Amino acid sequence: MSEREAKFPALLAELRPHCERLIAQYERKRSALLPIVHLFQEREGYVSHEAMRAVAAMLDLTPAEVESTVSFYTLFFRRPIGKYLIQVCRGLSCSINGAPEVMARCRERLGVGHLGTTADGLFSYEEVECLAACDRATCAQVNLEFVYDLTPAAVDAMLDDLRAGTATVRPLVQTDPPGAIWSIRQDEQVATGTKALGSRGVTNPNNAGGVGDAAGLIMLDRIVNKTVSFHEATRERAVRDSRAVRDVVEEEEAQAHAGH
Repeated sequence: MSEREAKFPALLAELRPHCERLIAQYERKRSALLPIVHLFQEREGYVSHEAMRAVAAMLDLTPAEVESTVSFYTLFFRRPIGKYLIQVCRGLSCSINGAPEVMARCRERLGVGHLGTTADGLFSYEEVECLAACDRATCAQVNLEFVYDLTPAAVDAMLDDLRAGTATVRPLVQTDPPGAIWSIRQDEQVATGTKALGSRGVTNPNNAGGVGDAAGLIMLDRIVNKTVSFHEATRERAVRDSRAVRDVVEEEEAQAHAGH
């Protein structure tokens, strides 16, 4: 058992009142999932298995439901990362303004590639899509704080400041030592280059729904012809869809399958 695991019960007891206040703000307990997960990550440096189980218990969810949400968002980490997360933009504006050279210098200086963590656990490195700071390309984020107008020389200065502790960026909490790779990959998908299981054995695995999707067309037709309706927006700024819509879709899909 790691030191973090031994201290987790005390952390849970400390954070539980904060979690309960967050839960009370929503009509449904599940809506507090993201802010509560953020709360645990801020204190542990990543979202541990213990944290996911505790969050599931508080929100009446299964641990699988919590982990599926955590795994969806790239700014939630299921493994420990470095004290400084360096994310270099490789979007179009940055790419034509020196990003390849900046990324090459980062990889050279850190000695790791994309999604890697340095052996001393200080830096984790990621190459990301557009950070929406195209006017100051090439840009990056360090622990989500922007760094603009990057050049290879600027990378050297930035890394030297971070390593010396003289930068203004605050280090992330690190309760467990990180490994060499901090992402959790879908092993089979990465190894074979195939798509996820849900898209196998279907007519067009590249069509995730929308254009030509039967359920979507049925729903759109009912909305346009006003044969179904939607409930009012809740205080959570979410729209509750009418149960009738789902019933219509399921019924017509069942009829379509029965006709084949």
